[in-house]
Amino acid sequence: MTDATEHNSGMPKALGHIRVLDLSRVLAGPWCSQNLADLGADVIKIERPGCGDDTRAWGPPYARDAAGVDTSEAAYYLAANRGKRSVTVDIASAEGQALLRELVRHCDVVLENYKVGQLKRYGLDYDSLKAIKPDLVYCSVTGFGQDGPYAHRAGYDFLIQGMGGLMSVTGERDDLPGGGPQKVGVALTDLMTGMYATIAVMAALTHRDRTGSGQYIDMALLDVQVAMLANVGSNYLNSGKPPKRWGNAHPNIVPYQTFACSDGYIIVATGNDGQYQKFVEAGGRPELAGDPRFATNPLRVQHRDTLVPLLAAMVLTRSRDHWIAELEAVGVPCGPINDVGEVYQDPQVLARGLVVELPHPSAGTVKLVRNPMRLSATPALADLAPPLLGQHTEEVLGQLLGHSATDVAALRAKGVL
Repeated sequence: MTDATEHNSGMPKALGHIRVLDLSRVLAGPWCSQNLADLGADVIKIERPGCGDDTRAWGPPYARDAAGVDTSEAAYYLAANRGKRSVTVDIASAEGQALLRELVRHCDVVLENYKVGQLKRYGLDYDSLKAIKPDLVYCSVTGFGQDGPYAHRAGYDFLIQGMGGLMSVTGERDDLPGGGPQKVGVALTDLMTGMYATIAVMAALTHRDRTGSGQYIDMALLDVQVAMLANVGSNYLNSGKPPKRWGNAHPNIVPYQTFACSDGYIIVATGNDGQYQKFVEAGGRPELAGDPRFATNPLRVQHRDTLVPLLAAMVLTRSRDHWIAELEAVGVPCGPINDVGEVYQDPQVLARGLVVELPHPSAGTVKLVRNPMRLSATPALADLAPPLLGQHTEEVLGQLLGHSATDVAALRAKGVL
């Protein structure tokens, strides 16, 4: 256990005793470390001098200052880096490597997403660092893992969505207009890898606290993508038949899809026969409930190509708001398809306070999405905006390692910082 300090809010922190040395960049690793920071860990983000995390340049859009002028902080970077302290270090230099080894002595966790074997050249791999700190938890995030024939390949979310089967079940049916593979609109595999890495790190810390032993965590995007196929993967393993794309429909439930209304779209998700009956009765088509072809979900799945056009014609006669009000009144799950602007105006989103505004050194304030983990005693709280590049270099090296301002200035003059 280290002497990690709690954040400034004064609230109790689940991970207030944990310090993380974050050598990761882009999304999967930073998503993990942002979770840890939200839960109270002191996350020290190591960045390249001069340019920093790749996502700092992934704009526009950028955060804007009070005058509406773009800052240098890309919105993409802001999404995954709140709650951290930024320190610039050139890890290719011997002095930079020495600094990181000093920092490891004060940290509980190292998180990195370099190519397999790359950090070994710098003496920053797990075997080298556990010699310095035997109870270290060290998490590596790569595209394909530390072994296997693809281990040395670079892995990107889009690529893994394709290789890992997600795109084979995402997109419109091949026999319909617009059919074909489609990626998910956010980097879902990166995000899920960050979530799995968060769980793995906390499990390893619990093990360390019980036994005194650290360990190595090997997280791979491809492994995560295969695992998160969930019921789709299970369907294949138990049938031998590769699942196909269903667009906005469901392979096992009918009706469970989008429908066009007179002025927009809704989702109708009937999870049982009773909900289906209430749906068609609300639409003035009770005979569709009594039709023996559609009496049960297995029969509706069997006859979907006959039933769905009938339902589509029924829904098209009325407005979106009318359908939502009617179906909510009789307990049929339904809802609108919101664009992102509508999401942030949704009454439930507003009531849950999912947007948080934090003070920022160059933008004045930045708006971020609140962490969805709700803990009653140790809440996940965002109290530090994503840092400017190198914002905390002097603070961390001085307070944590005892380096003087003169020492830091000399390292900066050499290009180490």
